Amino acid sequence: MDTDLADFAVTFARKNGCEYAEARMEHAESDAYLLKNGIPQISGFDETTGMGVRFLHQGALGFFSSNALTRTHLREGILNAIRKTKAALPLASKVSFAEEKAYQKTYRVRQRRPFADVSPEDKLAELTSIDKALKQSKANVISSFFELSDTIHSKYLVTSDGARIRSEIPRVSFFYMMTIQEGGRSNQRYWENANVGGFEAVKRWNLAETLQSEAEALRKNLLDGRKAPSQKLDVVVGPQIAGIMAHEASGHPMEADRILGREAAQAGESFITQDMQGTRIGSDAVSVVDDPTLENTYGYFLYDDEGVKARKKYLYKKGIIDEFLHNKETAALMGVKSNGSSRASAYDREPLLRMSNTFIEPGTYAKDELFEDIKLGVYMKNFTEWNIDDRRFQQKYVGAECYLIKDGRLTDQAVFGPALEITTPQLYGSIDACGKDLEYHPGNCGKGEPMQGIPVTLGGPSVRIRNLRLN
Repeated sequence: MDTDLADFAVTFARKNGCEYAEARMEHAESDAYLLKNGIPQISGFDETTGMGVRFLHQGALGFFSSNALTRTHLREGILNAIRKTKAALPLASKVSFAEEKAYQKTYRVRQRRPFADVSPEDKLAELTSIDKALKQSKANVISSFFELSDTIHSKYLVTSDGARIRSEIPRVSFFYMMTIQEGGRSNQRYWENANVGGFEAVKRWNLAETLQSEAEALRKNLLDGRKAPSQKLDVVVGPQIAGIMAHEASGHPMEADRILGREAAQAGESFITQDMQGTRIGSDAVSVVDDPTLENTYGYFLYDDEGVKARKKYLYKKGIIDEFLHNKETAALMGVKSNGSSRASAYDREPLLRMSNTFIEPGTYAKDELFEDIKLGVYMKNFTEWNIDDRRFQQKYVGAECYLIKDGRLTDQAVFGPALEITTPQLYGSIDACGKDLEYHPGNCGKGEPMQGIPVTLGGPSVRIRNLRLN
């Protein structure tokens, strides 16, 4: 990348009346390999380079992007964007950014086994070996879909207030979906494994063994699973469910742009209001964190796309609403500092307020200890579906692999399709214990218009939730 062009773009915008300007130049290379029902599908090989320029002109926010990276084209594009921004001034909301320290940093994640050293044939062979293992299970797998992909994302950000951030982050992921049919019932399971780093992560995931084990568990659930008891009981959810709860029922409602009503027509609103900061949302057993700096996690970064240094944030701290997620704009509106939560999915997208690695902090309980004083309950290890309303208040999680808990121990009696429907305050208020078995799992979070899917981590330990009724 010719990073001098980004410096030129910022200087040119400032010379043409912009009180603030930033340029973000990005280069991305990605591969993807698909296997559907054991048959290789079209593979994708993509390479993109481009620049996004964002600026403030008379308090109005403007944005321009291009993959034609010449000074002539950048001049024309920036001047045209400024003209359009000036024309929209009578209708534009005035924007200001919180003042932040300007960093000049370079960071890079190393690949122990570089993507370039793994041939397309080897990547496809990885998928076919997983498919072979799945077919060796006893489960009647009626459909399967696997995708193995890798991306190297290089970025240079320069701002008119002095920030200069260079980064290179490789990511590898494996997504799978399978449908199993047994005894007149069917169930579907989908999940993703992903990490920052090189192809070495794929071997760590033990994918063939994991999918074969999951297929066998779903088969048992379909053949032997009973409906959940109808009375009120206790529920222990595994780390995968705890992770999606942390993301959907903690992270999203704590995004300051939602709280301010800025995302209502796109990603939704929040039931949380600005004056709820410092009030109780759950029990003191629950703390929820967003931390982009965790190494090897899918949502990893050290500086956001506004040049702000990333750090750990407590969203809920011992049950108390602690800190909203902020970019420089929402921070200025609320009179605080940004906490480094602004990201864009590509050079041609404006940075938005986003989560990173959001998780429920682990507690002190061994997993088995969570079952010990439960007279009657259900263990939901993972899920087959979930949904939540636009305000992140009402939610539902449907279990995939689930078992009955009775008289303080986990039994081998499968429970079929229990549905946990609950409000966010009820959920966090009913948690009385968190396990030590913290796990991080990847996700792709959608937000914005046009839609931006961005890598995040969903995390948590096994969590005990008291006195619920399952459907």
